[in-house]
Amino acid sequence: MRVCIAEKPSVAKEIAEVLGAKVRRNGYFEGNDYCVTWTFGHLCSLQEPHEYTEKWRQWNLSMLPMIPSSFRIKLIDDDGIKRQFAIIEELFNRAEMVINCGDAGQEGELIQRWVLTKAKCKAPVMRLWISSLTEEAIRDGFAKLMSSKDFDTLYAAGSARAIGDWLLGMNATRAYTLRYGNGKNVLSIGRVQTPTLALIVDRQKAIEQFKPETYWEVRTDYRGGWFSYTKGRFTVKEEAEAFMQEILPLELEIKSVERKKAMEHPPKLFDLTLLQVECNRKFAFSADTTLKVIQSLYEKKLTTYPRVDTNFLPNDIYPKVPGILKGLKPYVTLIDPIINGSKIRKSSKVFNDKKITDHHAIIPTGVFSYDMTPDEKRVYDLVARRFIAVFYPDCEIANTTVMAQVGVNEFKATGKQIIDPAWRVVFPAASNKQSDENVLPVYEVGEKGPHTPELQEKETQPPKYYTEADLLRAMETAGKQVEDEELRDLMKENGIGRPSTRAGIIETLLKRGYIRKDKKRLVATATGVELIDTIQNDLLKSAELTGQWEKKLRMIEEGTYNVSDFMEELKVMVNELVHVVKCSPRKAITVEVAEEAKKETAAKEKAPKKAKAPAEPVVLKCPKCGNGEIIKGRAAWGCSLYRKSCDFIIPMEFFGKKLTQKQVEVLVLKGKTGSLNGFKNEDGSTFGGILRLDDSFRVVVDKK
Repeated sequence: MRVCIAEKPSVAKEIAEVLGAKVRRNGYFEGNDYCVTWTFGHLCSLQEPHEYTEKWRQWNLSMLPMIPSSFRIKLIDDDGIKRQFAIIEELFNRAEMVINCGDAGQEGELIQRWVLTKAKCKAPVMRLWISSLTEEAIRDGFAKLMSSKDFDTLYAAGSARAIGDWLLGMNATRAYTLRYGNGKNVLSIGRVQTPTLALIVDRQKAIEQFKPETYWEVRTDYRGGWFSYTKGRFTVKEEAEAFMQEILPLELEIKSVERKKAMEHPPKLFDLTLLQVECNRKFAFSADTTLKVIQSLYEKKLTTYPRVDTNFLPNDIYPKVPGILKGLKPYVTLIDPIINGSKIRKSSKVFNDKKITDHHAIIPTGVFSYDMTPDEKRVYDLVARRFIAVFYPDCEIANTTVMAQVGVNEFKATGKQIIDPAWRVVFPAASNKQSDENVLPVYEVGEKGPHTPELQEKETQPPKYYTEADLLRAMETAGKQVEDEELRDLMKENGIGRPSTRAGIIETLLKRGYIRKDKKRLVATATGVELIDTIQNDLLKSAELTGQWEKKLRMIEEGTYNVSDFMEELKVMVNELVHVVKCSPRKAITVEVAEEAKKETAAKEKAPKKAKAPAEPVVLKCPKCGNGEIIKGRAAWGCSLYRKSCDFIIPMEFFGKKLTQKQVEVLVLKGKTGSLNGFKNEDGSTFGGILRLDDSFRVVVDKK
């Protein structure tokens, strides 16, 4: 008998169906010589301090640092976990082979290895490593099972991370609480959460300490194009006004016109952080909400494994691209030009085996379902359109630079024009927004004429508060401001936290009252500011140094850094940290604000503000012509090709009843609705009925 152990019941169910293990037992599925069981995420954890030695039970500064000679794991104290573990243990004892089907990543490997260790599994262990839960992916994964030993360095990195977090978190939290917590308030310190808090506090201080300065800029309008003075701003108003008077009577002469064509690549495919950033900007989703939604789409087999930090695909995905595209049925009008054209584009900016580690970028699986929540539809639409766009040609643009002179003073105008939108048609809103960005009139070298100068008074601006999107970017690049996508990719290995943990870190800071939300802004509370001010150890609050730690963990995963060296560095750091705290003067950190922040955060979490639903349903294909998409107008839903070739519409109000978007979706997808009430006769009386599409695709009602 072969025992498969998945990370959650829903994944176990999918695997069991593919393997033919269709008999449901208590805690597992059985059949076809397989038993498929599951964990509930973490069943085990590292032991608590007092479980190593009784003297560590009491919080006492003199007992620090706490550094066990070796670390041990324990079963989490929960009745449900204990029952499931007993089932797993019994199955392992009967197994000829165990197949680790945990999530294919560092955390998934750690979760399952701890269970295997605690259960004292003696059977040989193989590893299932897949990036999606489609039937094809599962079958392919079982055909290519790998030895568990191939993932020993992955487990070593996960174990080192967990031990490092224990050493730092347990010792630093006790040390700072005992020294500065006023005897009763726990001050939580963490390897990732503390430098993340420091980023927010440092930005906030820069804003509070900022002193705005007034300056003046001169620009001039010549034939509808704005030219800026190339020597920049004036800091004295009188000098700016004198300059205006100097150039006013003089003609502006065009000295050079340079028009360069350039190509803009499609946006990169999503990794988890980039998706969280985009969802925060577009829908105001928190990072945690986005993670939950994309995880749900993965478990519904609609998208690939989400907890990834790469924007690339391996070359072996390329032959599967036509099939994936054909499965995206609602996007047929965007996909047809790709499939029906010449060979599908293959760019090294998309397909690159050297950029792949555990997993590839988040993409659709090619399996499609209309059974999605509104939030899932929004996120799925982002993922699908990014995937489609990378197979379109580059967008062709023209950048124009015009140099002019007024007397001896140089002015400059720049403009951008989209010549061929190419991939931009996949994102119509973005394409329309930028299609006429600073389009300049046609100028000839040597022409001259009168112009209209303008003096603009401005103020220097402070840095902006972090939003979740900005903070995720900063965590990814260890606090450095990086806008360039290529440079961002290089900075990833020094980021703080992992894609899968960053959302949780932000939530932790909110729940502990160290930060709060002010609309989309993240603001540090007085407690958060005071805590960072108190911490003297750079490693605790430096994003860059913590990023270097993260890099070493990656090197352990790659087999290029020794675990024992890493552990020794940890012990030295913890000893130093505790020594510094012991030698520091006592002071009490205020916590009242933290409690208020917790209540405020909890209230906001109970009733989160919903992002507005998109005006355009993204997954409804016109049932009449089969080519257009159903879009929402002012008085009706209708085909996007209505003005061209298709007259299909659904009135928003039918027989006095206003239709909901959900009812319209059911009508389009199934051809009829369920039983509805609230229709009105001409005399005002009401009746119930079923809406359906007749043979001519007109909406009719069958009265009950």
